[in-house]
Amino acid sequence: MAIISVQNLSKHFKVFKHHRGTLGAVRNLFSRQHTIVRAVDEISFNIQAGELVGYIGPNGAGKSTTIKMLTGLLVPTSGELLVNNLVPWKERQKYVSRVGAVFGQRTTLWWDLPVIESLSLLQYIYKIPADRFTANLKEFRDTLELDPFLDTPVRALSLGQRMRADLCAALLHDPDLLFLDEPTIGLDVVAKERIRQFIQKINRQRGTTVILTTHDLSDVEKLCQRVLIIDHGKLLFDGALNSLKERFSSKRELLVEFAEVYDEPIIDSAEISHVDGSRVSYLFSRDDISASELIGQLSAKYRIRDLEVREPEIEETIRRIYEERLLE
Repeated sequence: MAIISVQNLSKHFKVFKHHRGTLGAVRNLFSRQHTIVRAVDEISFNIQAGELVGYIGPNGAGKSTTIKMLTGLLVPTSGELLVNNLVPWKERQKYVSRVGAVFGQRTTLWWDLPVIESLSLLQYIYKIPADRFTANLKEFRDTLELDPFLDTPVRALSLGQRMRADLCAALLHDPDLLFLDEPTIGLDVVAKERIRQFIQKINRQRGTTVILTTHDLSDVEKLCQRVLIIDHGKLLFDGALNSLKERFSSKRELLVEFAEVYDEPIIDSAEISHVDGSRVSYLFSRDDISASELIGQLSAKYRIRDLEVREPEIEETIRRIYEERLLE
């Protein structure tokens, strides 16, 4: 069942031309020339209930504009959009009661109030039954480790603490859909991993649909099985992360530890990229040879102690798509 249905969705903005100088100021009063910026240009996709989807693209690609339409903050120029069978900007009050949102750069909590008081206010705003509120708060206090700063004003929290509090606030009312915009921005490695584990848990155990927008592609790689890629307002890719890597990634890497040191352990269809004693790294193209075939050729010629196949980093794959426009 599709929880989000987007058909030919577009958002265009008028950008007025500004003339400089005294005469230019006069022209600005009487001549309002403008150009049309197609921030989002006829994109279509469906997202099923329970999916965890990465929505990625460079700055200015149209990610934020799309999310603002999905959350009801912007009205589209054209196209159709349904979320939970509701039109977000038309049925706003009913709609927001079923979604949650966390924006890495902004908080939804009250700046000068202790965290626990902000959460208590949200109980009344969302009309959360007392037993449900108590159960959710207890679970999130445990999994997000909120207790050390529940009585601390939001303005005094560290970035990692605030992000955990915002995640709790966004999920107290059991939303069907959660929008996450840069949820790990500025966090250290430990804090990032804690947030990622929590996102996975609420997606798998609660079935919450999650839309993740981020510039940290390691978030996408560790959390998402499906990705949408947008650039210049156009949807360039919609599919499984693995298929994206298989289709557009460059060379794979085979790390081999031989049982002894060989002078030149050369093999067809692969090039040696690094040698460290008995450890040798090979680069190969999936179009030329499979990993199993390459391993078979090596095993036939040399004694192997251990080996590992590494896929290219997702950053490299996405960068190639942006730079070379491989999907056009």
